[in-house]
Amino acid sequence: MIMSLFSSRPDHPLADPKELKRVIAEIPVDNTFKAVDEISGWLESLGNADGFRVDLLFDVVRQLDDAAQPHLKRLARDYLTSPRLSRAEEKKLWAVSFGYWGFLAHLGQRCLAKAGDKDKGAEALKPVLPLLAARTVAALAQQIKWVEFRYGPVGHELWQQIGQAYLQAESLKVAHKPLQLYPNQPGATTVGGEYLHALVFHASSMDSLMPLEIELADRFIAHFLPGFEFGSEAKHNSVYWVDAAQPMAPMRMAKIPAAVTPTLRFFSPGAVPKALDELMHVVERGEVPGELNLGGQYLPKTLLPVLRHLALYWAPQPPLREHQRHNVKTRLSVLRGFDDSFTVFAGDVARTGKERTAESWVVENVSLGGFGAAIEGVEGDWLKVGSLLSMQPEGGDNWVLGVVRRFSKESERQASVGIQTLARQALSIDLRPRASTYAVGNNIPGIRLHEDRSPGEVKMVLPIASFDLRESLEYSHGGKRYLLTPIELLESGADYEIARYRELVEG
Repeated sequence: MIMSLFSSRPDHPLADPKELKRVIAEIPVDNTFKAVDEISGWLESLGNADGFRVDLLFDVVRQLDDAAQPHLKRLARDYLTSPRLSRAEEKKLWAVSFGYWGFLAHLGQRCLAKAGDKDKGAEALKPVLPLLAARTVAALAQQIKWVEFRYGPVGHELWQQIGQAYLQAESLKVAHKPLQLYPNQPGATTVGGEYLHALVFHASSMDSLMPLEIELADRFIAHFLPGFEFGSEAKHNSVYWVDAAQPMAPMRMAKIPAAVTPTLRFFSPGAVPKALDELMHVVERGEVPGELNLGGQYLPKTLLPVLRHLALYWAPQPPLREHQRHNVKTRLSVLRGFDDSFTVFAGDVARTGKERTAESWVVENVSLGGFGAAIEGVEGDWLKVGSLLSMQPEGGDNWVLGVVRRFSKESERQASVGIQTLARQALSIDLRPRASTYAVGNNIPGIRLHEDRSPGEVKMVLPIASFDLRESLEYSHGGKRYLLTPIELLESGADYEIARYRELVEG
């Protein structure tokens, strides 16, 4: 008992190497969520532990982090690709992932803060300082990514923390030392590279991508990152800047810094746009290069929208708006999803009383292509990039069909959206598969778009999983019968898909 009073070992079970080894060995291998949750619990407990020598604390954290990596990857894959996650399950996976990276970042920052001390622990930490700083910055970058998965605002505090971690690494002269971030992760990185990755990620405007597309964009950033230019001096081709000491996101050079400070950093795509263009040509031919580490196998049609999006935001000049916007202030009644839209364009809204369930949004700007709107009191998690909407401007009697193309949360209850107009005129019809014209109960509801038509063609909005390239459809309207021959599926959302058909009037 008396000896324990003079023991230098901290009062924490993981201070014992044997106990640490046992804990890691007993992490469940067949339950990803439980594994990450357990490791998060240990990291949280370490955040409150006193008496650890800084090098020993980081060694414990590093071993737990190494053990967590395969589980984190599987959990992220489940979050992004599982088709039947309930809202509660989606929130649970998000919370445990975001929380894990937060606990890891907190411990990394704690160790970094002690790295300059004059003691044995700080001296023993020196060989692994680059790894400590890189994992800390990478953990904060992961938090930024998980915030973007839910289109939430990246708080100023998070930008402050990641900038401080990078500047600490610079002051310790380890920001540009090559290292391997994780044992099974190929390729070398640096602290500066991890910081630049987070800056490029934010500059790439993730608010108009779906969560899986955000993950793919993040993978493409890692692939192209060595081609970006980053430094403390502004060059003629610099496109973005950030003050790493300030709680701020990176900005375009269109808004120049208010003052010149030692903590200003500038970056640009450099030669990346040319390399990206070459990759797009390869993928357009139906090939996916083997050296791309995308975390899975993806079809070219999945990758191309992401590559084209990045090409816009990595260009030397910012993307221009297709249509001029005009500022307005008016209200918009909004119904959501395919079923409500079918009811709208069937003319049944008044009869069914659907208008009483419509949400009221404030339109802030309009253009030929759509609307920009502000939303107060966002309810639930239904609103996402790709959501189908039916909208009626205040004072009007016509409904407009549209799709959310940009979505960002200002807070938990406030958001802004960019909506592309699909049609200002549409018609709900009952479609019959040609092969079973007289079958009972085999009709498919569809919304026929009257705008943006090529001669002899028509676009149809259908329930999800209704389009079949082998199946022609037909419908009757105005005393005539129409035959629809499928051409291609244009896009899919949560509860709908949009397809292009060749249309023939039969009589």
